[in-house]
Amino acid sequence: MDRAEECDSLRANANRGGRLIEQPVIDRDDELICLGHGEDVAAQGGALAPPIVQTSLFGHQSLAELMAGLAHEDSQSVYSRGTNPTVRAVEEKIARLERGEACRCLASGMAAVSAVMMSELKSGDHLLFVNQTYGPTLQLARRLERFGVSHDLLLAIDRRSIEEGLRPETRLIWLESPGTMLCRTLELAPIVELARARGITTAFDNSWASPLFQKPLTHGVDLVVHSATKYIGGHSDVIAGAVIGSSERMRRLFYDALLLNGGVMAPHDAWLLNRGLRTLPVRMRKHHRDGLAVARYLADHPRVRQVFHPAWAESEPSGQLSGYSGLFAFELDSDSFTDIARVVDALEYFRIGVSWGGVESIVISPNRGDNVESLAAQGMPAGLIRLSVGLEGADVLIEDLARALERR
Repeated sequence: MDRAEECDSLRANANRGGRLIEQPVIDRDDELICLGHGEDVAAQGGALAPPIVQTSLFGHQSLAELMAGLAHEDSQSVYSRGTNPTVRAVEEKIARLERGEACRCLASGMAAVSAVMMSELKSGDHLLFVNQTYGPTLQLARRLERFGVSHDLLLAIDRRSIEEGLRPETRLIWLESPGTMLCRTLELAPIVELARARGITTAFDNSWASPLFQKPLTHGVDLVVHSATKYIGGHSDVIAGAVIGSSERMRRLFYDALLLNGGVMAPHDAWLLNRGLRTLPVRMRKHHRDGLAVARYLADHPRVRQVFHPAWAESEPSGQLSGYSGLFAFELDSDSFTDIARVVDALEYFRIGVSWGGVESIVISPNRGDNVESLAAQGMPAGLIRLSVGLEGADVLIEDLARALERR
């Protein structure tokens, strides 16, 4: 199948009904973790929220103690470019939510992405992206070409295509599911099987689902990455990233990437993430419910060609998703940038902006007026509009969309 046929196929299949999840399922233990049960309140001086340890360095009782700390800087507080107690508190919580041995939090989602690539790849290696992928992640891969790391983007997501896309020098498979913009879902089992048979590391961007609605590590994935700016933070007031995996991989990532690149999380940002986690279960249930209601409304609207949401996917691998977030897209009945802008600009409660996952609803289109060919190469229709459904209420947002879609 050539690239054009591949793009036509994925667009044609994007709207077939999959396994609909009416009610989200959140593990009870996850709710308790988010609420802070398991935190050592006594060690926090009785504080019910981990305190902000706002310091750049830590004193020691002796030179020998300092030397011992430097030898284990991934676990002992010496300098906050390495390990800080406030950051460690949220790392432990996210690791538990993802069912990982360890977590490292970083200054942004892209800091997390780059840390994985720096710790896992070297000159001569090949990186395979499967599914539509976050744009800056692909931009970073293109930048890595100057260091001898090659890559391919694979839009076909069946096992045979993925196997054909692997090279002898492939060392990392990067997965995103549901994928950027079109929200196509991947079946992890065959991909993990292929990777393990060849000694290839798998990394998974789980920002869309949050740790509550999907746990890739339990399906055999090696590393999970989050833009914690999104649902984990949840209030559009912090930029943050996280990587979760085995203790061994996290130790290598700490020394090979985080400590040297310096993209560390600040203590106050870690405190904000911990605050966001406390309401994550409540927020994700509402994102699921209201997002699904808005998607259903759009699916029946005469000005909408199709809706790109996991509930309308060709298939949803059983057991991977336990709920939906509020992020999805729809295709307008026009490919004109002017028509898209007219609809977007008419919205009142959907704010126009990048990013997503906060309490406010956000709208954006990948159509910039001069990039239709680029969108087509990624299998994306020109009339695409992406929504991040916030917490304003489905009825308010549906009324807002109804008014905007009346504009011609």
